[in-house]
Amino acid sequence: MANKIIVTGGAGFIGSAVVRHIIRMTQDQVCIIDKLTYAGNLESLESVSGSPRLRFEKADICDRAAMDRIFADFQPDIVMHLAAESHVDRSIDGPGEFIQTNIVGTYTLLEAARKYFNALDEEARRKFRFHHISTDEVYGDLEGPGDFFRETTPYAPSSPYSASKAASDHLVRAWKRTFKLPTIVTNCSNNYGPYHFPEKLIPLVILNALDGKPLPVYGTGAQIRDWLYVEDHARALYLVATSGVPGETYNIGGHNEKKNIEVVHKICEILDELQPRADGKSYAEQITFVTDRPGHDLRYAIDADKIGRELGWKPQETFESGIRKTVQWYLDHRFTWCKNVQDGTYNRERLGIGGAK
Repeated sequence: MANKIIVTGGAGFIGSAVVRHIIRMTQDQVCIIDKLTYAGNLESLESVSGSPRLRFEKADICDRAAMDRIFADFQPDIVMHLAAESHVDRSIDGPGEFIQTNIVGTYTLLEAARKYFNALDEEARRKFRFHHISTDEVYGDLEGPGDFFRETTPYAPSSPYSASKAASDHLVRAWKRTFKLPTIVTNCSNNYGPYHFPEKLIPLVILNALDGKPLPVYGTGAQIRDWLYVEDHARALYLVATSGVPGETYNIGGHNEKKNIEVVHKICEILDELQPRADGKSYAEQITFVTDRPGHDLRYAIDADKIGRELGWKPQETFESGIRKTVQWYLDHRFTWCKNVQDGTYNRERLGIGGAK
């Protein structure tokens, strides 16, 4: 039986991947809720925009009246909550937006969901799920090379961004325990792939390289991240939302630990092959080391055994296959999607989606 799913932040990087997956691979109906801030881009949904099973609501998750209206009108079976401010550097420059969206917004959405859930009949209540999508950054960083983040790892956030996400995770779990709202939490490692906003490491390096600009690397580039291809993540999130157990947490990782400098060199290597520089030199000559940011975590690594063991998920992409697909996508879309985002001329609200409000 098809589900009716609200996806908050559905015009963002991970959210749009989730929406594309649901529309292409299932018969479920989707209602996107997105405020369309700088990183929200309806062009990322162009390939599925004609689906009659997709609708769009431009709304702020902090707007309780709007959330109540959307819940009452759409009557969701599942909420997948991805709307968040997510860039660490921006959180250092201006923490306020992160507190408002990630904490107050999550609280507002939880209260709207609780009101809606309490009015459902018993059968609908058994089906309802509130799936909160979070990050591995809430755990802080790891010391030894053999350590991994597990679902039981204590929280130790380092940045305003990760602290705001940690707070939202705690709210979601509290609403499960206190109010019996059937919530699930997932914490993921670093995502990469198509439609990634160019402020993040991988798209920034690809596009800067092609434009002949410096490739900025914090410190010595020794920071280690576990890289997860966004379409693998989208599959995992849908699986958790539809088959996960309320009250549980699932960590989602790509099993691809790489130093940042290794990632940059790999991108340069692929670009050298696919789009060589006119002067014949390697893109690696554009690498520039810059002052490290405050409180920069050294190593993240996810133990994703639980979701594999209990739900049967595993990533389909290796880092090598995923990063090649990603570089090729940016090459193919350099003068369309990428250009529109880089020069600021893209109109986030231009694309027509059936049922838009």
